[in-house]
Amino acid sequence: MKKFSVKSLYDDATATVTYVVFDEATRDAVVIDPVLDYDPASSKISTESVDQLEALIREHKLVPHYCLETHAHADHLSGAQELKKRFPGIVLAIGERITRVQNVFKKVYNLPEHFIPNGSQFDLLLKEKQRINAGSIDIEVLFTPGHTPACASYLIGDAVFTGDAIFMPDTGTGRCDFPEGSSAALYSSISEKLFKLPDATRVFVGHDYKGSGTREARWETSIGEQKRSNIQLKAETAKEDYIKMRDARDATLSAPRLLLPSLQVNIDGGRLPEPEPNGTSYLKIPLRKH
Repeated sequence: MKKFSVKSLYDDATATVTYVVFDEATRDAVVIDPVLDYDPASSKISTESVDQLEALIREHKLVPHYCLETHAHADHLSGAQELKKRFPGIVLAIGERITRVQNVFKKVYNLPEHFIPNGSQFDLLLKEKQRINAGSIDIEVLFTPGHTPACASYLIGDAVFTGDAIFMPDTGTGRCDFPEGSSAALYSSISEKLFKLPDATRVFVGHDYKGSGTREARWETSIGEQKRSNIQLKAETAKEDYIKMRDARDATLSAPRLLLPSLQVNIDGGRLPEPEPNGTSYLKIPLRKH
């Protein structure tokens, strides 16, 4: 498989990694999982992460064809729309099962009638095993549900970008307790799809939590290393053992810090709510009674 160059931007506030994949000969490029900065305490939006992303793209004189989202993120706001403002030709793409997530969260947020959960908020809905071309870059879509029902990984040359399906080997795999998440589905996604790739395939993960703070951030590993060393799911791990472990662990986890602000933006392709008559946009936060 051809090897493309990969540049990474790590957002320490959300432990998210944004990737720019490009062909050094043609300068064709794709962006994966851009971040829009959001401070929940002040409810302030800023574009520092997208500014850095734009600077990287312009420094290397790249032509970004696609912005690929691995899923509707629950831990950061997507920078896709801000990126499209700066590079109007870029196509925003996500797996077609995003409609399942939209249907769930339209009800959670009681979104207005004009929000139709059909995926039309994105430029392109991707199908399982679909191949798309960003100039000279060939991209294969692998549906890897489990963390959410709509997760996709992207195989580009000798590298796969896994979003939240699998993390660094000392961290394990994504949680599966979001609506329509499934530890059984994630086991199948990893063992029957990702682990079937050649051992030398480079793996770029969607987040890195620094080994619970015990090391510097890392985000590149390999399929072979994952199969040998992932602390939650190795090549020989039995499905029932993984499901038992994952479900028990998920029951102890708190909700992501930006869960409620991020999902209402991300299911709408990264769009912020329209301003109200006073010129201010408002995020909706549902109240729950115990």
